[in-house]
Amino acid sequence: MRKETSTNAINEKQINDSCGMAYSLSVLGGRWKPAILCRLMHKTMRYSDLKNSIDQISERMLVSQLRELEADLVVRRTVYPVVPPRVEYELTELGLSMKPMLKAMSDWGNMHRTKVNPDADVVVSEF
Repeated sequence: MRKETSTNAINEKQINDSCGMAYSLSVLGGRWKPAILCRLMHKTMRYSDLKNSIDQISERMLVSQLRELEADLVVRRTVYPVVPPRVEYELTELGLSMKPMLKAMSDWGNMHRTKVNPDADVVVSEF
């Protein structure tokens, strides 16, 4: 946790307050959020299914990233009062509105990857 009064935090806030692109990247940036959003773009998922669909993500990191996306009103968490507890995650309307932007980012990333490293074996996932 960093101090809100640090120069770094103040600079980040100023940039996010004045630039929509920087703010968008702060919401969906990071190593795991794109993978989470990609999966939830297609369907509502239970926590265990989401965890099993993302190789190498730890439970702690998945919970943390889901909480951040929930706080940003991008993901909705629904807990069903059954035994054992059932928790599902889905994109909110706000989250679903990101689909064209995420698709464009995915397309650009795949194109750029092939330009930078044409000899690499590229696995293109369908967004």
